[in-house]
Amino acid sequence: MRCINGAEKASLLVILVSCLLANQIILNFRALFNKLMSIAQNDFSQVKRVTSHTIQEMKQNGVKISMLTAYDFSMAKILDDAGIDVLLVGDSASNVMAGHETTLPITLDQMIYHATSVVRAVQRALVVVDLPFGSYQGNSKTALDSTFRIMKESGAHAVKVEGGKVVKESIERILSAGIPVMGHLGLTPQSIYKFGTYTVRATEDLEAQRLQDDAKLLESLGCFAIVLEKIPADLAAKVAKHVDIPIIGIGAGNGVDGQVLVMHDMLGINKEFKPRFLRRYRNLYDEIKGGVEEYINDVKSGDFPNSKEQY
Repeated sequence: MRCINGAEKASLLVILVSCLLANQIILNFRALFNKLMSIAQNDFSQVKRVTSHTIQEMKQNGVKISMLTAYDFSMAKILDDAGIDVLLVGDSASNVMAGHETTLPITLDQMIYHATSVVRAVQRALVVVDLPFGSYQGNSKTALDSTFRIMKESGAHAVKVEGGKVVKESIERILSAGIPVMGHLGLTPQSIYKFGTYTVRATEDLEAQRLQDDAKLLESLGCFAIVLEKIPADLAAKVAKHVDIPIIGIGAGNGVDGQVLVMHDMLGINKEFKPRFLRRYRNLYDEIKGGVEEYINDVKSGDFPNSKEQY
C-alpha cells in the first residue's frame, strides 16, 4: 500500500475543509431561507385585503389581531391607512355618535348608513357590522333578512351577533347563506336590562362554564371569530386556548388573540367612560377643544383670515 506524501495530504486537507465549508454554507442558507419564509408568513401587514380567513391564519401563526370601531368615512380612512386589521361598525354608535344611554335604540337603517360610510373608506381592513337589537333575536328569518340588507346595501364583509345558544338558529340561518358571522359573548350590551349592570361577567362557575360551552358552540356552528367582553382574564385565555377560531377581547386580558376598543374611547374623544381595561392613546377632547377655542379667538379678534388666507 502506497504512502501518501505531504503534498497529497495537503490536497486532501484542502478538499475536506472545502467540503465542510460548503456544507456549513448550505446549512446557513437553509436556516436563513426558513427564517425569511417564517417572517413572510407572519407579516400580515402586507396583506392587501384582510378577510375572515386572514384573521384565522393570524391566530394560527400567533399574530395578534387589532380591531377598532368606526362609524364614518373620514375616521375609517385614517384607521385603515394606519393598518388596522378589523373595523367594527358597532352598535356603540348609539352611544358615541347619537348620545343614547344604551345600544338598544339604534336601528337597522342607521347601522346600514354608518356601515356604508365606513366601507367607502376602506381598502384593507375587514369590515364587520353589528346586527342591532331587535334585528335577529327570536326569529331566524328576520335575522337573515336583516343581514341581507346590511351586506347588499353597505358592502360590508361580515356581521356580528351577541349571544350563544339563545341565538343559535339565527346564526345557523345567516351562515347557511354564506355570510361570515362573528360571535360576541360575556358582557353583551344589548342585554343590559337583563343583566342590570355593566360589571364583569362570568365570575361564577356556572356562568363561566356556560360561556365556554357557548364559545365551543359558536365555533362548531361556523363563526369565524368571537369577541369576549369584560370577563376574567384567566377565563378568556382558557377559551382562546380551547377553540381554534380567533378570540378578540375587550376587557378580557392579554391571553386572547386580539383586542378591540371603541375608537372614541381610545383616542380620548369622550372623557366620561373610564373602565379599567381602557388605555387612552390620545386626549383628543382637549386637543380639539383647544383648537376650536383658538379659532373662536382668531375670528373674534379679526386675525382670521389674514391677508395670506384670502383671495
